[in-house]
Amino acid sequence: MRTRWLALISLLVMALGFLITLFLPETIALRLLSGGFEAGLVGGLADWFAVTALFRHPLGIPIPHTSLLLKNRNKLIQSLISAMETELLNKESITQKLEGMNILSGTASFMVKQVGKRKVRVEIINILRTVLLQLPLDKFAQMLQDSIATSVRETNPLPLMNRAAEAVVLAGWDEQALDYTISAGVTWVNKPETEQMLGRMAHEKLKELQMGGLMGFAVQAFAGFLTEEKLGSMLQGMVRSSIVNMGDPSSDARNQLLEEIRLRLLESANDEALGAKLIQTAGSRLSSQQSLDFIHQHLEQFRQETLLKLAEEERSGGRLLVIWLRYAFTRLKGMEETTANWEKGLLSFLVDTVEANHYRIGTLVRDNLDKLEDKALIAMLEQKIGSDLQWIRVNGALCGFLVGVVLTLFRL
Repeated sequence: MRTRWLALISLLVMALGFLITLFLPETIALRLLSGGFEAGLVGGLADWFAVTALFRHPLGIPIPHTSLLLKNRNKLIQSLISAMETELLNKESITQKLEGMNILSGTASFMVKQVGKRKVRVEIINILRTVLLQLPLDKFAQMLQDSIATSVRETNPLPLMNRAAEAVVLAGWDEQALDYTISAGVTWVNKPETEQMLGRMAHEKLKELQMGGLMGFAVQAFAGFLTEEKLGSMLQGMVRSSIVNMGDPSSDARNQLLEEIRLRLLESANDEALGAKLIQTAGSRLSSQQSLDFIHQHLEQFRQETLLKLAEEERSGGRLLVIWLRYAFTRLKGMEETTANWEKGLLSFLVDTVEANHYRIGTLVRDNLDKLEDKALIAMLEQKIGSDLQWIRVNGALCGFLVGVVLTLFRL
């Protein structure tokens, strides 16, 4: 605005000077001033016309080749977009600019410096707390349940079952299970109620035997001689001895039983029907409401524990954030090759992303410029470059004045 007023004043000065010299007595000095003011007035008017013609029709008269910016609006926009796409945002310029930035190390250094300020640390903690409180855990729980259930249903169970069976055998879990069963069996046999149960069952079975002749007489005599207590004690001792014998590593019966267990275990690991049933059962259990509630409950528990940790960190000024970042930064410095690969991958990703989407910037520029009316567009251009263009008018008037003086002097 100030340069526009300055240009107007320079034009008025030339016009007033020319008019005044017309009515003054003619002298050599006056003729020089008059010639200067006349040429300055012509130069000022010519430059005013030229500058005005860029933005609008001078005095509202539709003179040909005026209002150039509006007439060439589409060309200007297209040229601007083309320059952005081919020169400013091409792959070579982007790559050259990003290569010198050291994005990872620069970002890490910046973060460490910023986190060194207590105010920044507290603000980060508040942001984390806000984000954590707004997380829709019900949706996350549903997504997590669906993902796990789908993964389980799409899994081939046989390889997993085979690896599990081999792990059981290699780790000796089958022997441990057998030893646990033997120990539990010995404990059960040694109970008094077990002795009574065995005696009662044996005595009842002996009474049920129906045999004729001498053999029948002998059996009945044997049954009458042995009471439930004696039968129970005898059977308890026999069972106990058999079970204890199974616990001896050198026992043939134990080794045969272990071989049978392992054989059945490996056979079950290759049973497709069993695998399909296990997958179906697992998928159904995982898709149940109980599983969803379980996942949601643990997610909520994790959120509450995290909120408590964040509250503690806020009270302590967030020192743990500094420790974590410095530790991570130190590890990055010691992993030069890995960091270089990450830097290269990140650089390639950024370059490809910008190059693939730079047309969106041009589209955005075009859309925003198309939304502007002619008056608004002209006002924006005058605001950005109008001040420099007004100096053309000032220079035109001053140069015209000097040229006028020289030409008048030449004429004299």
